[in-house]
Formats: sequence, C-alpha cells, structure tokens
Amino acid sequence: QVQLVESGGGLVQAGGSLRLSCAASGHAFHVYAMAWFRQAPGKEREFVATISWIPSDTYYLASVKDRFTISRDNEKNTLYLQMSNLKPEETAVYYCAAGRTYVATSEDKYESWGQGTQVTVSS
Repeated sequence: QVQLVESGGGLVQAGGSLRLSCAASGHAFHVYAMAWFRQAPGKEREFVATISWIPSDTYYLASVKDRFTISRDNEKNTLYLQMSNLKPEETAVYYCAAGRTYVATSEDKYESWGQGTQVTVSS
C-alpha cells in the first residue's frame, strides 16, 4: 500500500480558491489511480474526482466539473486538487485515496486513504 498525507486545506470565502495536495510514499505512486473524496458534517463521504495512473483520464462529480481540476505529478509523487469558485456547501474534510483501479467513483475501489484535510467555505 501507499501512504498518503493531504495538505492545503483551510478557511476560504465563498467564491474563493484553494489547492489541495496529497503526498504519497511507500510504493510506486505511478501505478495507482488516485482520487479525492469529501465528507461534510453529518453526511456520507462522496466522490469528488479521480485521475488514472496515466494522467490522461479524469472524471468528476458533476457539480464540480467546471470548477475543480485534479492533476498529478508522478515524479513528485503528489496529487493535486485545484478548487475554484468554492461554495459554503462544499465545506468538508477532503480525503485523497489510491487504488489499483481505473476512473472509479466507489470508495471500495481504493485501498489507501489519507487522514483528510479540512476545507471550510464561509458565506
């Protein structure tokens, strides 16, 4: 398995931007599909975006597709999520995940998870 550590969360006003990072270690990062999920207070964790191990295929939750961009740097073993025009309802803990899968949106396809980073969007 790969170990994952997220960073970049924080407090931002509605309409603002943040870039999350996820540093990976422990195994060959480049063979894993990577994804971002989020969990808002009182809600189940939901899929946000995923990128294939060849960083050419991506898939997004419909509501973020035009505002978020997932990317990866396999040389730096790092995954990113650039978020723009953030909304208060997107306040959540954001998690990165790794799995030997392909453009999967289900949690059970990912075997490694980070501890999460808090994103708070104020209105």
